[in-house]
Amino acid sequence: MAEEFDYVIAGGGPAGCVLARRLTEDADVSVLLLEAGRADSHPYIRMPAGFAKLTGAKANWGYSTVGQEGVGGRDFWYPQGKVLGGGSSINAQIYTRGNPLDYEAWAEVAGCTGWAFADVLPYFKRAEDNERLEDEYHANGGPLGVSDPVNPLPISKVFLRAAQQAGIPYRHDFNGAVQEGMGFYQMTQRNAARCSAARAYLHPVLDRPNLTLRTRTLATRILVEQRRASGVAYRAQDGATATVRARREVIVTAGAIGSPKLLMLSGIGPADHLRETGVEVVHDLPGVGRNLQDHMDVYVVNELTGNHSYDHVAKWHHTLWAGLQYVLFKKGPVASNLVDAGGFWYADPAARSPDIQFHFMLGSGLEHGLEKLKNDGVTLNSAFLRPRARGWVKLRSADPTEPPLINPNYWGDPYDKAMSIRGFRLAREIMAQAAFQPYLKAERLPGPAVRTDEEIADYARRHGKTDYHPVGTCKMGTDAMAVVDLSLKVHGIEALRVCDSSTMPLLVSANTNAPTIMMAEKGADLIRGRPLLPRLNVGFHRRLEPADRSAGSGTGTGTGTGTGKVTGTGAAAP
Repeated sequence: MAEEFDYVIAGGGPAGCVLARRLTEDADVSVLLLEAGRADSHPYIRMPAGFAKLTGAKANWGYSTVGQEGVGGRDFWYPQGKVLGGGSSINAQIYTRGNPLDYEAWAEVAGCTGWAFADVLPYFKRAEDNERLEDEYHANGGPLGVSDPVNPLPISKVFLRAAQQAGIPYRHDFNGAVQEGMGFYQMTQRNAARCSAARAYLHPVLDRPNLTLRTRTLATRILVEQRRASGVAYRAQDGATATVRARREVIVTAGAIGSPKLLMLSGIGPADHLRETGVEVVHDLPGVGRNLQDHMDVYVVNELTGNHSYDHVAKWHHTLWAGLQYVLFKKGPVASNLVDAGGFWYADPAARSPDIQFHFMLGSGLEHGLEKLKNDGVTLNSAFLRPRARGWVKLRSADPTEPPLINPNYWGDPYDKAMSIRGFRLAREIMAQAAFQPYLKAERLPGPAVRTDEEIADYARRHGKTDYHPVGTCKMGTDAMAVVDLSLKVHGIEALRVCDSSTMPLLVSANTNAPTIMMAEKGADLIRGRPLLPRLNVGFHRRLEPADRSAGSGTGTGTGTGTGKVTGTGAAAP
């Protein structure tokens, strides 16, 4: 006879960890959490700098996209967390929530009433344990550690001065009333160690008798009886298969790639596609796997005049000292997430809110497949935040061990390409400011010979990458392509919910870990039938007038004059 639990959660990523903790607060409720990956015990996971080692082969699914037609047909490396904590265990730990207008668009454009900024802010605050900020936007005492960089490198401060010289203001908090500007990021860290969702939410409650965790256990199918989810079939580490029953609900939390895959393997999805792959149709739900959105990065790499970044730490004696610093003092390179600073600005001067995000990376070889320079270097990533193109996730076959087909559809809309090029030009202009002159030796990628829009586009086709922020493939809403309703229940199937980044109707203008945790915090109340937290109607900038933010807003010439201004003509707002 199959085991029974009240709730079966399929996916031990950020949302799954949050839900396992919150649901088991009710002592009379039993929860089983299934995670396909290993436990989060690898030392790289706890070390903030370890993320540079984790987006390669370790702790992720090793996915690649299909060839991206808009970017020259290249397939992109597409890491997704395959470890307890999911993406929160392998990411760069940057704590950003997105712009308040993102959530206004969820409510007003996507029709997701109850998910406006005033509705979700209480759940961001309930999650947060902020070491510096406590005000109408922030709180401490929650499970998720949020802290400032331990000891930011001086070159990060140079970057912030250069951004100001380019006309971009300093911002002390990207998650408050105003997002625009450059500053130091806050991190999901506590005591100079990564604070993943697994560490924040799950580990402290693993001894609860009503919580069962099984790692290296792949959910292969949702069991559906008379249009009601009744359990989950899974494959254990040794290859054995079994089923488990859910008395109350099955909750899918496998992420923007894994959640639609599991639904489709279970016969829930676009009927024609399911038949093509040999899956019996249980419920024709056309939106499953559609609406994929992601941020694409285009970066500039500069060689430095001395040991100003962390590249030189790769030498054995520096590595030894860095390890000792971390063990003894919780400082030094290992305590850094390697992305102290960055921020948000405009490619399109008519945009409703910042549409470019920058990550200033303290090395030259930190991205997957990118070789380190001989000397120290830095990398400035620019990502266009609100792509118009939409992609998809499809099954490759009915075999649950086969990777899915993934198509983010980068540059599938000409507007996305134009804004990416503008963002890259702005990154170059920042690096050309006077503040950087004593520290920069030369631009190495793409190099000074690459100047025109088409030359930049060709470079991006060869070197552009994901920003690791896929969302939307089981989107929330009420239209024909929505997969879940406003309570995250799957349309047409009882006792089945999806609660993770896949349910975001629109991609937020920032990193996606904190918004995913917020959705799970609110989802926990929805599942438990508890009163929702009261709305918090706080002020925020609905937009800056274009005349007030003309610096860095357009195509520019990228000539590196050091004048501190980049201008452009702009285009229709997205």
